[in-house]
Amino acid sequence: MAEGNRLTLVCEQCHHRVVLPELNHRERAVCPRCHHTLLTFKRNASERLLAFSISAFVFLALSLPFNFLTFKSSGQKHSIDLPGGLSVLMENDYLSLAIITGLATLILPGMVLLGFITLGLAHLNNARTPFIKRIFYWVRALLPWSMAEIFLVGTLVSLIKVSELADVAIGMSFYAFIGFTAFMALSMSNFDSTGFALWLHEGKLPPPKPLEEKQASGSIQRTWALLLTSTILYIPANVLPIMRTEFFGQETPNTIIGGVITLWEGGSYPIAIIILVASVVVPVAKIIILCWLNLSVQLGRTGSTQLRIRYYRITEAIGRWSMIDVFVVAVLVALIQMGNTLSIFPGPAALAFCAVVFTTMIAAMTFDSRLIWQHWKQLP
Repeated sequence: MAEGNRLTLVCEQCHHRVVLPELNHRERAVCPRCHHTLLTFKRNASERLLAFSISAFVFLALSLPFNFLTFKSSGQKHSIDLPGGLSVLMENDYLSLAIITGLATLILPGMVLLGFITLGLAHLNNARTPFIKRIFYWVRALLPWSMAEIFLVGTLVSLIKVSELADVAIGMSFYAFIGFTAFMALSMSNFDSTGFALWLHEGKLPPPKPLEEKQASGSIQRTWALLLTSTILYIPANVLPIMRTEFFGQETPNTIIGGVITLWEGGSYPIAIIILVASVVVPVAKIIILCWLNLSVQLGRTGSTQLRIRYYRITEAIGRWSMIDVFVVAVLVALIQMGNTLSIFPGPAALAFCAVVFTTMIAAMTFDSRLIWQHWKQLP
């Protein structure tokens, strides 16, 4: 929307109407009420988005055909590439874990990059079509579920854990995956969804749907349902083993907490802390924070708005990082398959923990942050 020669936007997080001045290079507009970034301006942003996205896609393609990791133990050797690692999971009847890993680390990031490339080319050619609009909305929807950087961190954690058991060699695909992750991050940093939305709608964004009592009530109820589901799932995710290690026919189950204790006792203090924070502290903190936010909204509290919106953004930012432990399990299972000598298998807690992460992420999405500033029972 435009007001004279100035742009007017409605903040998506607090529903505050803001009139923006013209931005210069590397300037950003921030909502004065909730401090949410409304718009950023960078010269040649589309060209950089296109260049970084093409580079990331090339590195993604290069990370697929070559050797990713090689595990050597007791005179035996097992090498995997990324598609081969997913095949190992499927061959051992862990189809669901293979699908989750493949989607989050390869397929969805690849789709996002193709979307970036399409949007960048369309913007350079000023081609506003209904197809481009659908691509834009799909890219925004898929971005939170693209977890290539989390998989990379999980792989590094796996390497440290495996190095105590045997020798691990890094292949060419591993380095290509690092390049893919780096350029993927640069692509996302140059993608301004509000700027693209303004371009697609020729500088006049459609007015946001007004918040109504029925809509607010539905948001509160859905958030409670998802939080209750995630709390129930969190119990088997921590009580049941997340993976099983078979060493010369002797099977040892490992829970999340048990794995943290083993790493700590083995002297791997940084890795133990990372797993503890990502797999225990973050999910519990996210559930508690979202329960507090949803309860405060349901009770119609209007105070501490800055504190509550800050905690809400924290839950949005950190929730997906809990997938580190799941990706550690996926990498170890795919890599360490030496028969009765040494093999690792996922436990039932792996899928339960995935469900915890996904339900808390969806709960954060269904929670309507605009209710922090508005009493929902006073809405029309």
